[in-house]
Order: sequence, then structure tokens, then C-alpha cells
Amino acid sequence: MRIVQKYGGTSLGDTGKILAAARRVTRLAQQGAQVIVVVSAQGQTTDELIAAAAAVNPRGAAREMDAYMAAGEQLSAGLMAMAIGSLGFPAVSLTGWQAGLVTDGVHGNARILELRGDRIRRELEQGKIAVVAGFQGVGPGDDITTLGRGGSDTTAVALAAFLKAEVCQIFTDVDGVYDRDPRRYPGATRFGRISYDRMLRLIENGAQVLHDRSVELARDHGITLEVLSAATGAPGTIVGP
Repeated sequence: MRIVQKYGGTSLGDTGKILAAARRVTRLAQQGAQVIVVVSAQGQTTDELIAAAAAVNPRGAAREMDAYMAAGEQLSAGLMAMAIGSLGFPAVSLTGWQAGLVTDGVHGNARILELRGDRIRRELEQGKIAVVAGFQGVGPGDDITTLGRGGSDTTAVALAAFLKAEVCQIFTDVDGVYDRDPRRYPGATRFGRISYDRMLRLIENGAQVLHDRSVELARDHGITLEVLSAATGAPGTIVGP
């Protein structure tokens, strides 16, 4: 069985959360699953990087911003791989370009075109957990590209599609998809299952639990998504046909 799990920034906000995610991932691998983990930048790292760049040059070149912004997810990938290693299981961290995620050349809002090479497959066949930095790939001229805010969701779904994973799990700070923001509306209703198209309508109306491109990609490739809480790991919302 091949599974992709994606962990958002709030799910990796401190050492305890990273180790909790590492334990969940490792248990799956010990049960015989091939696991690909996609990680976002920790906590407020992305906002902090943007602020630091603006202080240096408010109109920095898009190419250089991509090279700079990709670092947040790379830090998370290295930490996650080391956390998994501390539990006695082999893991390897990969940048978007090491993983072979090829994009177009639109800096700051690139689209994934293909998965090139067999690096991830080789690592999985060697019994390792592959930890991939989300939000990034490689464009024309071997330039680093980023996928826009929320792009780690798209990374995860693309890998699930290219690697023919059985499921793509999106771990976040809420326990599923709701009709309204449960943090603002105590009476919000959680969906047990929701269609791709209805999920896209919720996103159009302001829901931020998933990136719209990730849902479109999942729909086009028939990938089942599950949105669930990183705190509990309890069953969440299935997004599918």
C-alpha cells in the first residue's frame, strides 16, 4: 500500500508536533506501507520570510523570491526526516527538484507538469520514508519555482497521482471539512464525505482548509483525499467522487 500524507505548518509548529507526526508516519511504515510525507513550512515561517525579504527589497525579483521562499519547506523536511530517524526508521528528505517535480516557469504561482525520474520510487523500494518539501518544483532552466500559498496541498496530490497512491491524507488543525469555519461558528456541521465540486464551491466561498488546485488535480486524477486532524488522527472528511 502506498500513502501520501501532508502536514501543514500548524501541524509542525513545534518539536512535539513534529515528533507526533513522525510517530504516526513510522507506525504506517512499520505496518508495511510505503509512505511519502509532504511538509509545509513550520508555523509562521512563510510570513516571516516574506517580511524579511520586503525589508531588504520590497520589489525583489520573482526568481530570487522563489529560491528564497522554498527554504521554509526544506527546513521542515529535514527536521521531519531527522525525527523519523530518531524513532529508528530510515527516512530521506527531498527538495521539490530532487523529487523530480517539474513545473512551468511561472514564478510564485507555478503549475506542476510531471514527475521526472525515479528518485522517490528508489527510496521507497529501499525501505525508506520519503519526506518531500512541499510548495516547490523545478521549472525551465532548472530554476526553483513555487506553487503559491497552499501549494503543499497540490504537491501532495500530484505525488499521489504520479505515484498511484491509494489515498492522500491532508493533516491540518481542524478535524475535517465544515460548512462554516468551526473556530468562528460553534454550530458548524462537519461533512463525513463531500464531492470534489462541492469542495471547490466551499473554497470559492472562502473555505481555506484545502487549496483549490489540489482539489481540481484530485478530481482530474481520481485521487481520494482525506482531511483530518493532526492532533488526533481520527477519521475526518473524505473528498472524492
